[in-house]
Amino acid sequence: MKEIKRDTILAEIEKTDYILITTHNKLSLPIIRRIYKKIINGIKFDDIKVCDNCIIDGHHRFVSSILAGLKLDEAKSSKTSATIEYKWKSVAFVEEEWDTPEKIQRLNELDAEFNNIPLEKIIEFTS
Repeated sequence: MKEIKRDTILAEIEKTDYILITTHNKLSLPIIRRIYKKIINGIKFDDIKVCDNCIIDGHHRFVSSILAGLKLDEAKSSKTSATIEYKWKSVAFVEEEWDTPEKIQRLNELDAEFNNIPLEKIIEFTS
């Protein structure tokens, strides 16, 4: 597995033709790493929600898919008056874990159900 850190992410985003604009100025590296491991092991995810090339929902999935060399499907969404666009170079990629163990467990259960595979496989991929 490639080392996933800020420089790696920005380099991969710069290389890809699949560019979406971020509306978050901070993302969690542990979440990106977890999703990346799932994607490279064939786990499918919900579409990224996008409006006018801006990511509305799915920033961690988007970054993880770019690192894995895949393009996730997009679903149309809408902006609000609070939506702010950021340059990827200004995003803080933090080592802070935003998900609780309970949330990680629930997301793993949902991914197993969505992909019709045993939960143990999901846990194996992310360990």
